[in-house]
Amino acid sequence: MSIGCRDLRVTSGGRELVAVPSLDIAAGETLAVLGANGAGKSTLLRALAHLGTATRSGTVLLDGKAATTAELRAAVAAVLQRPVLQRMTVLDNAAAGLRLRGVPRRAARQRAEPWLAALGVAHLATRHAGNLSGGEAQRVALARALAVSPRVLLLDEPFAGLDATSRTDLLADLRSALDAQNAAVLLVTHDRAEATALAGRTALLVRGELRQVGRTDEVLDAPADLECANLLGFTTHLPPALTGHDTMLVARPERCLPLATDRPPPPDTIAVDGVLRRVVPLGGAVRLDVDTTEGPVTAVTTVDTAMAPGDPVRVAALAAHLRECPPVTR
Repeated sequence: MSIGCRDLRVTSGGRELVAVPSLDIAAGETLAVLGANGAGKSTLLRALAHLGTATRSGTVLLDGKAATTAELRAAVAAVLQRPVLQRMTVLDNAAAGLRLRGVPRRAARQRAEPWLAALGVAHLATRHAGNLSGGEAQRVALARALAVSPRVLLLDEPFAGLDATSRTDLLADLRSALDAQNAAVLLVTHDRAEATALAGRTALLVRGELRQVGRTDEVLDAPADLECANLLGFTTHLPPALTGHDTMLVARPERCLPLATDRPPPPDTIAVDGVLRRVVPLGGAVRLDVDTTEGPVTAVTTVDTAMAPGDPVRVAALAAHLRECPPVTR
């Protein structure tokens, strides 16, 4: 089953939070909605499920037809940022969605057990849900959602608050679990790595507006404007006044190389000169913030550098790592 919307708008207190003219997610497809905090990602997810108290207009579609709230309740399962588990065992929590759909307790438990196993928490089946860690609770919430064989699955920052190891493991397990379903999946996230790992297509949401939608690899590598560039990590901006290029060029800081100003830049690079303002250690790397005549630029490098604040510095980036980026016109 596909899910989509037409002219979907959400307002609260007279302020428009989300405005999406059109969006479609096919059965068996995972679409990531990528946005910064406050962009309206969770608001969009809740509007698609007819959840929440904000004022909503427009149409939500199931298989191309306008859907009622009751039809959405039957088709959709959602996993929110903070999983809400009931005061019962892990297995009974995983079976809770099935029980709400009228499945007898024993059958619901039998259908839920494989999903606990798929998400690596089968050994916790008899434990009380109140004794789970955050990562364990999130896995149980995902198992509960998947156990009902939803036709539409909505995931709202399902990896939020997890440590790096738990997040990596859950990403792998969830990818396998989704491959076993034929649901239309909407993943709300602020993390590019999560979109890359799980989603065939990605949409960029900026201030409640969809700016880009397309194949994940293409969208993440080609920002449509400067706000999209910042969202995608292209935070080093090189304006025409610095480069002599016709348009703004953007790069990811980790793709930029700091050089002494008396050292010529490598071939096929664009370089700009400035003064080193700040050096920020990042564990295995170091961030260099450089002031230029047209504003700050940043480079992140793993190369040892003896540069200190106040030193002249040249920041170079290979042409292949630069993207042309028009300004925001809205």
